[in-house]
Amino acid sequence: MAVLNKIRQRGLFLIIVIALALFSFVLADLFRNSDALTSKGQNIVATINGKDISRQEFMEKVELAQRQMGPNSSSIQAMNRVWDQETRKAVMESEFNELGLSVETEEMKDLLRTSLATTPDFQNEAGLFDENRLNEYIANLKETSKSVGYAQWVEYENNLASNAMQQNYFNMVKSGLGATVAEGELEHMMESELVDIKYIQIPFNSIPDSTITVSKSDISKYIEENKNRFEVEESRDIVYVQFKEEASLEDENDLILKLRKRLIPEPIFDSGVQDTITIPAFKDVTDYNTYVNVTANSAIKYANQYMFKSDLPIASADSLFNLNVGQTYGPYKESGYIKLSKLVAVKQLPDSVKVRHILVPYGGSFGGDESQIKSEEEAKTLTDSLLTVVKRNRSKFPELVTAFSADKNSIEKGGVIDWFTYNGIGPDIRDFAFEGKTGDIGIVKAPYGFHIIEIEGQKNSNKAVKVATIAEKIEPSSRTIDNTFNETSKFEIAVAKGEFEAVAKDNNYSLRPVNSIKELDENIPGVGNQRDIVRWAFNEESKVGDVKRFSFNGGYAVVQLRAQNKAGLMSTEDASVTALPAIRKEKKAEIIRERISGKSFEDVGASENQTIKVASALNMKNPTISGAGRELKVVGAAFGLQEGATSKPIDGSNGVYIIQVTKKTPGVKLDSYQAKVSQLSTQRGNAVTTKLYNALKEAADIEDNRAVFY
Repeated sequence: MAVLNKIRQRGLFLIIVIALALFSFVLADLFRNSDALTSKGQNIVATINGKDISRQEFMEKVELAQRQMGPNSSSIQAMNRVWDQETRKAVMESEFNELGLSVETEEMKDLLRTSLATTPDFQNEAGLFDENRLNEYIANLKETSKSVGYAQWVEYENNLASNAMQQNYFNMVKSGLGATVAEGELEHMMESELVDIKYIQIPFNSIPDSTITVSKSDISKYIEENKNRFEVEESRDIVYVQFKEEASLEDENDLILKLRKRLIPEPIFDSGVQDTITIPAFKDVTDYNTYVNVTANSAIKYANQYMFKSDLPIASADSLFNLNVGQTYGPYKESGYIKLSKLVAVKQLPDSVKVRHILVPYGGSFGGDESQIKSEEEAKTLTDSLLTVVKRNRSKFPELVTAFSADKNSIEKGGVIDWFTYNGIGPDIRDFAFEGKTGDIGIVKAPYGFHIIEIEGQKNSNKAVKVATIAEKIEPSSRTIDNTFNETSKFEIAVAKGEFEAVAKDNNYSLRPVNSIKELDENIPGVGNQRDIVRWAFNEESKVGDVKRFSFNGGYAVVQLRAQNKAGLMSTEDASVTALPAIRKEKKAEIIRERISGKSFEDVGASENQTIKVASALNMKNPTISGAGRELKVVGAAFGLQEGATSKPIDGSNGVYIIQVTKKTPGVKLDSYQAKVSQLSTQRGNAVTTKLYNALKEAADIEDNRAVFY
């Protein structure tokens, strides 16, 4: 009680202490997340050369881009497209502003005139562009749809202006990229000056890699000397174990048992009639459409058509094709299904047929004059009359086609539909044409009209079969899905107490490492687009060694964060893939140079067991040596030697070389080098479009906050 009395006496003091503690906690959190002190951090996706790109505007454009790209694209793909567009726009606009480039009213009028010249809405009676019609259109937009239509028009004008300024900017740069006469002469001489050499190549692969020792310090030194080749973005390394919700053997056996029940009559209670009814065995069924599609609710619906052996699935073709009518085959596994099949019918059918027909439509299916639209009864009466005429005199068929047929595609051919395969035409004509015989003529009703069909020819009669199949898709059962969840949970709990890799190994789970994941990546090999995993790996609260479970369509992944790699230079381990071969080359070159030092040209060839080779007409423009490949240093050295001189050892791309110049052919001087000057100017101008923007982007000040929002 004494303690409680003391607390009561100092109540005000305690309240002040608690309040100060809470305030310091909130203040510390604000300083840790400085963006929270300002709305800018919450609303700016990026700042490019001082220009802010707002979150709302950016996300609206991403949403529009994703709709345009279709359902198969992800939000990250759409975001990257918009990012590229917005970055280019901001980078180029900063250049335009610095140079004072703009599109004024008169220039905009010219741009609109050029862009809309062929648009009928803005043409007069003579087919010429009418500025008054354009002005009227814009005025109407302002009045009727200020929030949507007019805003879209303003965006259209802005895009026109931006494209025009960009073209002007590129033209200005191109105009300063011409070539001089001296450059034209140099280009000509690099192509026309020739040198012939004899050479000895001691290839690097003549020294086994296993004899070359490369230390970590060697790799570190190489990285320092070639920093630009080993600079990397911030990244993460993860490892995961995947648990798939896949149908088990037990699930497949359950489906097999389910289909086996179709082989015998099955009594079931029908709540509709409050009595027990018997579902017939599959072998006794005659109404296959109802039984397969409704009673059995097959995953593959019954198609009432014949098939040649080549149309059947390869795995089951022989078994099905050799059944007797009424026999069943299965259950069997095929293409992700458990199936039970029955041979319904066998028939000799041609593989292709030629017919001619007259189509009499009803109900306006084929358009045309509404006054001539026939009811089904009227169309049938007319068809019967035409059939009577044709049967009496078949020579009148083309005449009646022209007068009455609605099939415009065949009228010019007298109603003929040339040779077509069984699956190459609709079932209405197909069944009559393939199951009849040459010379047959009759009426076939289709959903849109009546056909008078005459079979004019049939080719290559073959055996065809009609098969009814009940199919159950192989999918994981609820039992299997529950087992997968439990298995995942057990592993997740186990790795929280032990080593991730050891637990996986003890349970024979496959470990899947994924390294160098970037902050805006979304694809994780093996599980597809998993943006949540990437966001978690880059979350400030995620630490190396942390484990988390992620669900996806078809299962789970238990993921461990293995490494947080900072931006900068690669580690020696990661860089070794690139650095090791290069360092080995340097060490091999040093060994080769030391052992051939002081020897004559011929002695080197003999001691190194290398033949002396010849290369003719080398030039500086294309520094390729026949038999050795592209060797810039070697060809350059050849042009630096006098005729008859022998070089010192040269470190090439594929080995160490010693060369001897046998002949030098000077380039032929020209009276004018203008052709080369023009060629160089054109090449440099063409490079502007692709290279200039990339250079500007690389030099731009870009603050990228996309990962905060995506």
